[in-house]
Amino acid sequence: MRELRPGLFHWTTFHEGIGAPVSSYYVEPAGALIDGRVPDEGIEAAFDGRAAPQQAIVTTGLHMRHADRFAEAFGCAVRAPAEARDRLGDDASFEPYHGGDEVAPGVTAVHIGKLCPDEYALHIAHGPGAISFADALMRYAETLSFVPDNLIGDDAEGIKSGLNEAFRGLLERDFEDLLFAHGEPLVGGGPAALRAFIRD
Repeated sequence: MRELRPGLFHWTTFHEGIGAPVSSYYVEPAGALIDGRVPDEGIEAAFDGRAAPQQAIVTTGLHMRHADRFAEAFGCAVRAPAEARDRLGDDASFEPYHGGDEVAPGVTAVHIGKLCPDEYALHIAHGPGAISFADALMRYAETLSFVPDNLIGDDAEGIKSGLNEAFRGLLERDFEDLLFAHGEPLVGGGPAALRAFIRD
């Protein structure tokens, strides 16, 4: 785990299901895990000396990852989009959230819903602020991108247009950093990078 800013932590783990590394985050002032997978050093070692997580938040039902392990270790609530119920089934144990809900102190859910109904972003109002994306946007080799067209659906261009419109709405919020479930976070310069991506 590395500290991007005071109280904002990032780590990557290899996701066997997709055969690639993925990113997870912890916003310590909010007690909020985002799309969490257990760090390579283990739960106890990674969180030793830090405030215990209070919520394990997933930005889409596709990102349940290790939420149940964190819930077992810390007794924290698992928060997932209400729209994820269809994907996860009636037996899945989580507290549903909707667009506009404060899912943790200073962390607000923003419904994106373009790639799939349960696609969200999170606005994090700690420090200079951050936006955490599910699958709507990635960042590899310092470049922002959509997921490949074959993963978007039949109307890839229409969906990407809808995503760009959702991103314009995000630009009305206060933030400096961009956090990605897939790819490396961008610390500072987030609004400018997002605007440039939309223009391109």
